[in-house]
Amino acid sequence: MATAKRFYDADFYAWTQDQAALLRDMRGVNTSLDVEYLAEEVAGMGRAERRAMAGHAATLLMHLLKWAHQPDRRSPSWRVTIRESRRQIGRLLDDSPSLRGAFEAGLPEWYADAREDAADETGLPPETFPAVMALPVDRLLDCDWLPE
Repeated sequence: MATAKRFYDADFYAWTQDQAALLRDMRGVNTSLDVEYLAEEVAGMGRAERRAMAGHAATLLMHLLKWAHQPDRRSPSWRVTIRESRRQIGRLLDDSPSLRGAFEAGLPEWYADAREDAADETGLPPETFPAVMALPVDRLLDCDWLPE
């Protein structure tokens, strides 16, 4: 049990996926537990972490696009939103290091969403923004970096 607790503390997302798999392995075992439902609920807790990360990433990307393409409209609130999005992503990755792969894998989709939202918010045509994000992940999460 101590090992499971250390795993839970070290990487919440990985723990949820591992525990869901262990519960699913119990299917067919004579127990009064609703194993399938429990497995889905535990796995869902991990998916909620991933969805939270996706929301923060899309917000971060949209504000970085606005910052880069509307220098005359930059505001302290944009800077705060960028910083807070980075903080939240960082906290999620600290709690669940295994989400880093999901973060990197999700960036193309989240960037496409952010590009669309940035176009809507700014009134600029979508073509104003690069079609593909070319920003390295370490730069994206660097709290001291802003596009110029």
